[in-house]
Amino acid sequence: MASEEQCSAPPQWRSISLTHVEFPKDDLTGQVLAYISLFPIAVLVGFVTLIMFKRELHTISFFGGLILNEVVSWLLKHIIKEPRPCAGARTLNTDYGMPSSHSQLIWFFVVYFFLFLYLRMHQTNNARCVDLLWRHILSIVLLGVALLVSYSRVYLLYHTWSQVFWGGVAGSAIGITWFFFTQEVLTPLFPKIAAWPISEYFLVRDTSLIPNILWFEYTVTRSEARNRQRKLGTKLQ
Repeated sequence: MASEEQCSAPPQWRSISLTHVEFPKDDLTGQVLAYISLFPIAVLVGFVTLIMFKRELHTISFFGGLILNEVVSWLLKHIIKEPRPCAGARTLNTDYGMPSSHSQLIWFFVVYFFLFLYLRMHQTNNARCVDLLWRHILSIVLLGVALLVSYSRVYLLYHTWSQVFWGGVAGSAIGITWFFFTQEVLTPLFPKIAAWPISEYFLVRDTSLIPNILWFEYTVTRSEARNRQRKLGTKLQ
């Protein structure tokens, strides 16, 4: 617990810009947009969770692209050095605004996910209408989220339209580049990487050749559960 002397003359405090989002008081729209602008953080947390539980090489590569995207965003900010709107009027504007890192991250994620859905996830020619429908619906939802996240950064005065636009352009370009790099360069190496002793130790796996991993995991899990239930029933008799 801090003593009274320590609190009497505190140093200058700074907030973590990725998590501290301000919005105008009594502005319901601003409050909703403030929560929406946190979606990129949910994406990062979701990827860490997926990697911990799935340990799949393509997911790890996708996350690596997100990290690369963030590094590029940081470099661009410190090269261009364009201030945020209302610079100096708010306590939170502690870094540069061009490009918007939130916009860049969410558009990297959405564009990469689009390519994954339509070019990689289904490699069979007999995709059903239901499969196509849910992919279209998911794509529309993700596009809406990306637009709302981008708009929230302008509405909450964290960025100008130009900063958000170029953040989206940069994120989209890196997303496209990283997807095809993963497909053409990394994916052929995944079987070898999965066979490394360290990959086997950490249960890292490659599912690149399985067109529908959800269906595959469901059928394998159901079959194994039935086999174990049958063996357990035999032992109890």
